[in-house]
Amino acid sequence: MGDEGLGLDEVLRAAEDAAPVESVDVIARKLEERFAAREVSFWLVDVLGQSAVRLPRAGAAGQEHSGRERLELTGSLYDRVLRAQEPQQEPAAGGGHRLAAPVTNRGDCIGVLDLVVPRVDGALREAVARAAHALAYIVVTDRRFTDLYHWGRRTTTMTLAAEIQHQLLPSASCCEAAQFTLAGGLVPADDIGGDTYDYALDQDALYLSITDAMGHDTDSAMLATLTVNALRGARRAGAGVLGQAHAAHEAITRHSRGMTTGQLLRVPLDTGACELVNAGHPWPLRLRGDRAEEVAVRVNMPFGVPVPVTYEVQQLPLEPGDRLILITDGMRERAAAAVDLLSLVAATRDEHPREVVRALTWAVHEACGGELPDDATLLVLDWHGSRSARRRTSGGSDT
Repeated sequence: MGDEGLGLDEVLRAAEDAAPVESVDVIARKLEERFAAREVSFWLVDVLGQSAVRLPRAGAAGQEHSGRERLELTGSLYDRVLRAQEPQQEPAAGGGHRLAAPVTNRGDCIGVLDLVVPRVDGALREAVARAAHALAYIVVTDRRFTDLYHWGRRTTTMTLAAEIQHQLLPSASCCEAAQFTLAGGLVPADDIGGDTYDYALDQDALYLSITDAMGHDTDSAMLATLTVNALRGARRAGAGVLGQAHAAHEAITRHSRGMTTGQLLRVPLDTGACELVNAGHPWPLRLRGDRAEEVAVRVNMPFGVPVPVTYEVQQLPLEPGDRLILITDGMRERAAAAVDLLSLVAATRDEHPREVVRALTWAVHEACGGELPDDATLLVLDWHGSRSARRRTSGGSDT
């Protein structure tokens, strides 16, 4: 089988000519026409990574929340696709083969492209994989213009606080680069509103933050909004982690009466010589080799505390192969304390960071009986190192 009609450029152009809510259908029609595919579907993964929702075709009935088709991922073909990040297949009811491919952009798992075809060979698998890759770019572009993709990832109704909170998070929960792989997660998805995480990559460094605003409901969501935007504003103005910390503290003391704990990191891409500011926040966890441990860092006062404060930059050097995990209190307080995080971190050493996020947040979710009294948030950073550092670690030369 050839792949004419499924070139990336042509698919993207055709999708651009369609309305944002219809562009996914472009790929479906291409697959139907070219490969006699049937039941072409796009499944969006929900924010917890535990279930998926089928995106209706444009103009189809049942697009209201109550009419959505939802499935649990555990043990499914789609779960295997998301974990392996490669097309997978199985016999289809009524004959033929069900083929599914990951819709992923720079490590951020958006969903799964799913179809039934009469037969499968290497060329078809490659064509479907390319179509799924194009679909990822289409969704990333089009979700700026429609709520359709946000709607598809929600399996419960969000409170106002949670709505505010989720707008503070990065648009992609995962990022892959030569030097690192990063993934973040937050539960519950539909309530409360005080935790946030953020990241940004510039030409020479990766910036990370994880924060926990005091209180619950909309008050904490508004405090989180003040904190995150103060941090982003300082970062975008060129401030380092120390300048960002002072900006957050000043913004809260000037415009609010609350407090926010936080942890800010700057990781130079050429060295991994991480700089850290801890403002009343839980210690990081680190997996180095086979050893998982808390990293004891000095803890400064939270942002917004009504007393004179001094923030200090600490050194937390990363070595190629290190995994660093930043958490909020919700990952270890009350019923969540029953989860042995360090053992779970060690047990998932071979997993991708997004799978580690899913495993840890789900363990906390289950320990709390599905009713978390507070947000539980984490960032997982795998540090691969610069090219020269990786060569030194492996014993290679620079020549």
